[in-house]
Amino acid sequence: MTDLTPMDVAGRADRLRGAMAAADVPALLVTNLTNIRYLTGFTGSAALLLVTADELLFVTDGRYGQQSAAQLGAAGVQARIEVHNLKQKDIVASGLQRSGATRLGLEADAVTWAAQRTYDQTWFPAAELVATTGLVGGLRLLKDDGEIDRLAAAAAIADAALAEVRPRLADGPTEIEFGLDLDTAMRRLGADDVSFETIVASGPNGALPHHRPGHRTIAEGDLVVIDFGALVDGYHSDMTRTVAVGDLSETQQRMYDVVLESQAAGVAAVTDGIEAKAVDAACRSVIDGAGWGEAFLHGTGHGVGLDIHEDPRVGQSSTATLTDRCVVTVEPGVYLPEHGGVRIEDTVVVTPDGCRPITLTPKLAAV
Repeated sequence: MTDLTPMDVAGRADRLRGAMAAADVPALLVTNLTNIRYLTGFTGSAALLLVTADELLFVTDGRYGQQSAAQLGAAGVQARIEVHNLKQKDIVASGLQRSGATRLGLEADAVTWAAQRTYDQTWFPAAELVATTGLVGGLRLLKDDGEIDRLAAAAAIADAALAEVRPRLADGPTEIEFGLDLDTAMRRLGADDVSFETIVASGPNGALPHHRPGHRTIAEGDLVVIDFGALVDGYHSDMTRTVAVGDLSETQQRMYDVVLESQAAGVAAVTDGIEAKAVDAACRSVIDGAGWGEAFLHGTGHGVGLDIHEDPRVGQSSTATLTDRCVVTVEPGVYLPEHGGVRIEDTVVVTPDGCRPITLTPKLAAV
């Protein structure tokens, strides 16, 4: 898609340096590929990024020499690009020595214990290695206009795709067949890919929050939970709708009504400055009041961006505070094996006085 708002990728490294200085981390080795993409625009599968006060050192292998130069150049990122298949250790160690830093941050959430030992004993034996959390992730919490535009574009594709294929539920497809139809529609409408494996959970399978589509035929009387998203320029959409095929039983109708009320309460609670756990509580109180608290089996939501699940988390134990330009989901559910499941989810952008949903498919119970 060529009409998307530009992103200021080139400005992100200086913002990161400010966070590093506040954390007393003069140099940071970024190994999480999503974080590397955020900072440089690089989309390949192999790279290291050393961030120091005066330099970005980008290291990759021979597969990505031309691609990295083109992508970093297109993003306006000024970096020293080194391409080598065998000497990456020496290149990064030289970059750290060149910076004069003796204290090096590692991304604790992205480095295994084995990798940490290798860095400590072999790569940087003279440096003090420190675990860091949230240095890049803290920047990613707040989306710029270009990021929000990509998230909204992905959501619009998902909306259009479901509107196109939703009537087919009445024709008795299998879960796999309907999921394939939905995925194909998203690709045809312009998505680069799907955000994650599409969930189509019908009848008793709907009581499994992350059911994988199977060969069950969708039948009259089923509640069908459809959780899916599109990918646009690296950014994900995420939406769930629950659709009834035919008439609902009394219990199924009550399930739907309770979850719909719960989801609306959660969306209404989202605003700049609210604790994430308060949004979860707003959803949970409605379901608790209906007597189904134990059937709400997961947290209320999560952040969405370059990862389909990222900070901030929206749940009972969350310590996050939602702020203007955070993007989160609100997705309560009720799951009863004898009746099926209901989950309704929107992705919303936090604003100074509330939030703006970017998933716009109507919440209609019946096919």
